[in-house]
Amino acid sequence: MEKQKKPFYKKWWFWVIAIIIVAAAAIGGGEEGSDQAKKDEEKTTTETVTVESENKKETTVEEETTEENTETEVKEEVPREYEAALKKAELYAETMYMSKQGIYDQLVSEYGEGFPPEAAQYAIDNLEWDWKANALKKAEQYAETMDMSNQAIYDQLVSEYGEKFTPEEAQYAIDNLK
Repeated sequence: MEKQKKPFYKKWWFWVIAIIIVAAAAIGGGEEGSDQAKKDEEKTTTETVTVESENKKETTVEEETTEENTETEVKEEVPREYEAALKKAELYAETMYMSKQGIYDQLVSEYGEGFPPEAAQYAIDNLEWDWKANALKKAEQYAETMDMSNQAIYDQLVSEYGEKFTPEEAQYAIDNLK
């Protein structure tokens, strides 16, 4: 008597594979879809803009943006080199108490940082700093370490060969020097 072969759908391994595939599809597809829907729902914002046309009718336009797209666009707009120049400018302002013009010159100098002028200007334009406080700290350094007169300190602070502070910033420093 010859043994007949069972059809593949009656073999145990077929049903094990089928159950695994169905379970994976149900678990993976269901959660992924609902998680993705939740993420999309959280990230999507709708803005309603009212536009007046020539015949004074109001038209409502809805624009959808996602946080992810907005963040990517902002990051892509500022080149890496501009961000590096800004970080370097912050370092100079914070640790060396340099003036705005002094930092710019250091950033573009071939003997300094060597940034392109556009990157240095971006850094200066986006650096929020108290330049009068820097002038005062620099004046205090000159007074303590070099025993300079107020006039000599002022001249050094505004000099194009010195610190390059504005006359207003230098005068603030002299007026508040102890």
